[in-house]
Amino acid sequence: MWVDNEKKELVFQGWKAGEELENEVRSTGPLPDYEAVVRIPARMVHILREACDAIEHPDVVR
Repeated sequence: MWVDNEKKELVFQGWKAGEELENEVRSTGPLPDYEAVVRIPARMVHILREACDAIEHPDVVR
């Protein structure tokens, strides 16, 4: 996971979802061609929290 401070976005890298999971996501609504379903393991939750903190509070040195 990365923080793009210029665009104020979180950037994720993860495993591609399989066809079954993508179909499940599509059952709740369309998945545009420019979007993807990415799987993030639970063991990375602390990294996600750190990234959220970094984008919400860019003035705090990490």
